[in-house]
Formats: sequence, C-alpha cells, structure tokens
Amino acid sequence: QVRLVESGGESVQAGGSLRLSCTISGIRVDNACMGWFRQAPGKEREEFAIAMIGNDGTDYADSAKDRFTVPRDIAKNAVYLQMNRLNAGDTGVYSCAADSRRTGSDGTSCSRRDFMYSYWGQGTQVTVSS
Repeated sequence: QVRLVESGGESVQAGGSLRLSCTISGIRVDNACMGWFRQAPGKEREEFAIAMIGNDGTDYADSAKDRFTVPRDIAKNAVYLQMNRLNAGDTGVYSCAADSRRTGSDGTSCSRRDFMYSYWGQGTQVTVSS
C-alpha cells in the first residue's frame, strides 16, 4: 500500500521561504516520479505539477523556476519542496503525488501531468500574506 504524507505548510510573509516535506511508504522515491501540485483558493487543483523530480531530472512550472527546488532524500524515502521568495500567488494547498509510470517516446521520462500520478497525499496548506 502506497501512502504519502505532506507536512510543513504554514502562514508566511511574502518574500519568505518554506520547506514542505513528503514522506512516502510503499514506493521508493528513486523508482518513482514525484510531483508537487497546488490548489489555489477557490480553484481546481492545477493540472501540471509545480515541481517534479524523477531519475531523469527535475522540471518546474514557469511560476516556480528560479524560486523552487525539489530535492529528495533516498535514505529517508522523502521528497521536499523548497520554496523561496514566496508571494501571494503561491497560496494554496500543496499535495505531493507519486507514480512509477513513465512517458515520452522512449518511455523513460516523468510527466508533470496530474493524470500520470496514481498516489496522492492529503495536502498541506500554505498561506502567503503580503
């Protein structure tokens, strides 16, 4: 059974930093594609991950590039979302997701699309105040 648990969400001031954690059981982070997704207040969850990591590397939404990173700790079987220079637009519920499926012409790439992820955590709330 695969289980993902997020933590670390809280209220922060604009310009601040926050580190979210996602601990996983039932699937190894070095064998899976791991994505972080955001649901802004009053909106549906975004279809594309804010950040993604797999063995083929990382990928980020334009809004996250140069501000967010997605490190992983294989020994702890955990993935993190390091968020810097936060702004009000980053407010939302952040969920981590996992799947071992791959995409691409050679079937080795991870995807940022939500439908490529089968396992989801419950989410953690991030609120950025200006």
